[in-house]
Amino acid sequence: MAKKFADLRAKMSPEARARSAAKAQALLADMPLDELRQARGLSQKMLADILHVQQPAIAKLEKRTDIYISTLRSHIEAMGGQLDVIARFPDGAVRITTFSDLAGPGKV
Repeated sequence: MAKKFADLRAKMSPEARARSAAKAQALLADMPLDELRQARGLSQKMLADILHVQQPAIAKLEKRTDIYISTLRSHIEAMGGQLDVIARFPDGAVRITTFSDLAGPGKV
């Protein structure tokens, strides 16, 4: 018989629960576009409707390994997010603002 996750979690030590939560956060911090869309509760069709494109265009975009920043920005904004381009170096991180005028009037 299948066990409920809540029952299994209740048997975990506080340390194990903390490790599990940290690992879940790390997994959520890095994900491909299709998983991000699904995590946001959107189907390809729903996102296509928001972007005024056909569903196959969303499927194609999610499989690409090279994409325009403006395309990625509109995709992320259609999911309710905001795209920031960050360059990370050993001595710190810098937000790249070169692309801010791609957002259009009133957006940063």
